[in-house]
Amino acid sequence: MTKTIRDESTASAFWGAVNTFCALDDVHVIADAPVGCYNLVGVAVMDYTDAIPYLENLTPTSLTEKEIGSSGSTGRLQEIIRELQPEGKRLLVVSSAESEMIGSNHTAMLKQHYPDIHFFNSNSLGENEWTGRDRALAWLCTTFIEEGPAPPVEPGTVSIIGPTYGCFNSPSDLAEIKRLIAGCGLKVQHIYPFASSLEEIAELRKSEVVVVMYKEFGQQAAELLGRPFIQAPFGLKETGNFIEELGRLTGREEEAAMFIREEKATTLKPVWDLWRGPQSEWFPTVRFGVAADATYAEGLKRFLADEMGMQCLFCHTSPETDNNKLRESLQKEQPQFMFGRMPDKIYLAELDAKTRFIPAGFPGPIVRRALGTPFMGHAGTVYLLQEIVNALYDTLFNFLPISRSAPEPIRNEPEVPWTAEANKVLETIVSKAPFISQISFGRELRKKAEALALKEGHTTVTPELLQRLG
Repeated sequence: MTKTIRDESTASAFWGAVNTFCALDDVHVIADAPVGCYNLVGVAVMDYTDAIPYLENLTPTSLTEKEIGSSGSTGRLQEIIRELQPEGKRLLVVSSAESEMIGSNHTAMLKQHYPDIHFFNSNSLGENEWTGRDRALAWLCTTFIEEGPAPPVEPGTVSIIGPTYGCFNSPSDLAEIKRLIAGCGLKVQHIYPFASSLEEIAELRKSEVVVVMYKEFGQQAAELLGRPFIQAPFGLKETGNFIEELGRLTGREEEAAMFIREEKATTLKPVWDLWRGPQSEWFPTVRFGVAADATYAEGLKRFLADEMGMQCLFCHTSPETDNNKLRESLQKEQPQFMFGRMPDKIYLAELDAKTRFIPAGFPGPIVRRALGTPFMGHAGTVYLLQEIVNALYDTLFNFLPISRSAPEPIRNEPEVPWTAEANKVLETIVSKAPFISQISFGRELRKKAEALALKEGHTTVTPELLQRLG
């Protein structure tokens, strides 16, 4: 039976590979792909965001009907190689869904004529962008690190694996992880593939510790390096453990302990202030939902629900999410906050929900290039709580009586009585709305029901009439 996929929110492995390889500054990628794949990054998924710049180091073979139907793309690929070789960059050839459909595999040709140029089969038809990134990072390690004994480790150095084009909030979260590493008295040696090159991949093995930014990808490459590695943290407990583990692995336990004490007195002070203040009384009433990549979906749930005591109604990871079921969940129970992607914002708009939407993943027309919007680490806990409390204040502001310059006309409409059954239905509907807005929501719904009753000539508000309001 055919399954309909609603609002695809994950790109293919081709784009995962391209967004990985193009981040290396000494690489030029040749995509065995149709016209357009060199500047419109993302098609239905990663468009309209400046997380991905114009990729000047990406050139397509520009497959046409001729190459697909008869000649293949080998001839065109060789022409492009000759054009690009004078640039002096290392060339990598990547397959696309279209080239895979016609069985284009240039490994043998490249080995014979261009032994310094490597072919990466992206498996675009079989894998998503996250597995594509994971395999691309590991492939770079196995391809460009020569076999032999590992070089001597440089004490006090840490390398970070993960930041690639197309990762939500990457600049800001990367800045926070670098801050935490520096706070332990350690030096960030390499950021792979950002701020790296093919020549530096082998240098990753000199790092005393490796930090993997994302849960979706990077662990395979870290294992190949043969160095101790730890996962970038989300929330209070994880971040504390992260700092302690950095200290233990590098023999700087005292520096790590001192840094944690400093963090509690400085970076984390706003968290304690909010926790001790009246705002914390709202936290148990806050109901939220999450739909994002695994790092952010699981991290938000752990921090906001497990540590801050808020109610998580649902938590979906993008590659596994059934958007039809997610939309149904939003229809049944609307969260006060929705951390999500553009599809989720669309569903909320369709339902005329009172939910506050907070971007937490791509796709979406959202700019996340500033360094002051972290979700990870200690700074991330402050930023997230700040966003939530400010939104709660916004909600309260809407309850304030405002004296308008032009007073609304007084309407002397007769009161319409409610049946007991209708009042019970109203209570059930209102209970599903975000807690802090239930009063205004119920008042608005009551006005609409009474207006509809008067319009249609009913003498009472019944459950049937109330349910017609949606």
